[in-house]
Amino acid sequence: MVMSYEMFREVVKEKFTDYLPEEYKNGVPEIRSVNKVNQLLDGITVRLEGVSDITPNMYINDMYESYQHNGNLDDVLSHAAEQYMEAVRDINQNKPVLDTADLKDNVVMCLINSEQNKEMLQSIPSKEFQDLSVIYRWVLSQDAIGMRSIIVTNNIMCDAGLTEEELFQYASENTKRIFPVKIAAMQEIIMETAMMEGMPPEIAEELQTVTEPKESMWVITNETGINGAASMLYEKELHKLAEKIGTDLYILPSSLHEVIAASVEMAPLEFMSELVQEANRDACQLANRLSNNVYHYDKDLRKLTMATDVPNKRLDGIVDEPPLVYETEKKR
Repeated sequence: MVMSYEMFREVVKEKFTDYLPEEYKNGVPEIRSVNKVNQLLDGITVRLEGVSDITPNMYINDMYESYQHNGNLDDVLSHAAEQYMEAVRDINQNKPVLDTADLKDNVVMCLINSEQNKEMLQSIPSKEFQDLSVIYRWVLSQDAIGMRSIIVTNNIMCDAGLTEEELFQYASENTKRIFPVKIAAMQEIIMETAMMEGMPPEIAEELQTVTEPKESMWVITNETGINGAASMLYEKELHKLAEKIGTDLYILPSSLHEVIAASVEMAPLEFMSELVQEANRDACQLANRLSNNVYHYDKDLRKLTMATDVPNKRLDGIVDEPPLVYETEKKR
């Protein structure tokens, strides 16, 4: 029988140190709530007496998901302990030197859902944009392996002596420089992916079809594909695409990492709205969802606004409004 999450959390707290190296046996496991984008998670860390180093968090929610699939508590805890020690070694080898004087040259912007992240937004600088919020990340390093960054908190902003307006100004410039905007037709992305997975170029060329811009869907992201949804904030790029297509655009929030643009003549707004909500529900993990709404770019007014205002503001399936009450006839 699978344990409930509450029981699993207590078992992890009691047994986690048993799976760590000897020097951790007398460590003190601590569980605390950690605000992540779109989620409030339970993180477990182990404090060693007399050691003030940064310690990593292992998320019990992820461990429980693994436990539900595999049913073997010993395997789950062993794997989590290995990941924990890998994270400890990574921290010790790559301790970030946080000099807030570097923030203005390395701050970038991301988009998150405002309603889903209300609690997080209380402790970090942000700027509202429709039903979304611009938040800021401090890029600490970037290489072939990946990017290391942290969310800019109110405390970091104050330590750097910056205002939110200044953060936005620096981030607007840095984001475009560090993570250049990338816009490509959906079929191009599919072909690129197929070729990366081994499809011979000659076959890809035979399969490629020429489609009118108005009949294509366009992926808007950045060169890394990470937090690329913020690229839709660059109006000049949206205007170039709208001019190329020749119509206004619907913008569909595919995830935190990309949005999809299409001509408003491609399909009715109701269809586009259903497409977004269905994708969020069935194809996009909660941690990566951006919005349940569709946006509209007016190429003449050069303005991006919400095209829909769905009742389901949250991204985890919870509807903010009171549930509708249906009257039913009593059976006779």
